[in-house]
Amino acid sequence: MTDTPARLLNLLSLLQTPREWPGSELAERLGVSPRTIRRDIERLRDLGYPVQATMGADGGYRLAAGAALPPLVLDDEEAVAIAVGLRAGAGHAVEGIEEASVRALAKLEQVLPARLRHRVAALQAAMVPLTGGDGTTVDPRTLTVIASAATGHERLRFAYRKGDGTEMKRLVEPHRLISTGRRWYLVAYDIDRDDWRTFRVDRVSEPFATGARFAERELPVADAAEFLKRSMARLQPTYRLLATFRAPVEFVTARLPNWLGTPVRVDDDTCRLDVTTSDSLEWVAFRLALVDCAFEVQEPAELIDHLRELGTRITGAAGRNPR
Repeated sequence: MTDTPARLLNLLSLLQTPREWPGSELAERLGVSPRTIRRDIERLRDLGYPVQATMGADGGYRLAAGAALPPLVLDDEEAVAIAVGLRAGAGHAVEGIEEASVRALAKLEQVLPARLRHRVAALQAAMVPLTGGDGTTVDPRTLTVIASAATGHERLRFAYRKGDGTEMKRLVEPHRLISTGRRWYLVAYDIDRDDWRTFRVDRVSEPFATGARFAERELPVADAAEFLKRSMARLQPTYRLLATFRAPVEFVTARLPNWLGTPVRVDDDTCRLDVTTSDSLEWVAFRLALVDCAFEVQEPAELIDHLRELGTRITGAAGRNPR
């Protein structure tokens, strides 16, 4: 193998396998002399890759952890596995990794060869997603197009379906993607309306990065998360949620989602949740029922009505005779 850059990439790929590589085995794998391997190891070190060498009969070379993550060299199977995993993380809103999954997926899909994109798409089509919340789902490809446009400061054009079903075209300067744990939102500057807006990504279709660059504008608030929070507060009614659980506070805290709030201890066997929420009360009723202990809701009255309806549906379903 006489092509030095190609040989270095192949050497790096081998060293990223977590094992010791004797110099003679590396030389045999790459079809070069042990002396060439030693020179290539020094080249990798000069490029910032922390290649360690150990002496002795069982010694060899291995890639150690460094201060920064170096570029990874993946084979086809590894690239497909990572892309599918990142799509799953992005699409199912695993708490804490959703946005990072989208950023990583956007970078990976940008360089995936066409043959691997087809394999990823085929695997994704064969998987059945387990949805949560109100059942809305987002195509990971939509997320990656938006993420790439936001990162590259490219204006984005897409079709958007409003809450009343009205379809329209929008041209925006995308700023940030935000996951609330149940839905994805885009915070962007709307060109036609000359103002900042938020968009539910599950209502976005046909996203297209126009290639037109823009200078990033300053948000009217501290960050995108705060802007989304204020936007949602303006659009949705706010309720005081007061509920008492007949279980230890540790038991309830472990079963309540973070977005719903944190209960406080009343005594060893009782705790209380007293928070302000603008979430869907039907969804709140469902999550409270999943806590798996006795509880009583004091406020709001609308939530109590949702719980009664939920209880009636569950009781009715349990009372039906199987055919």
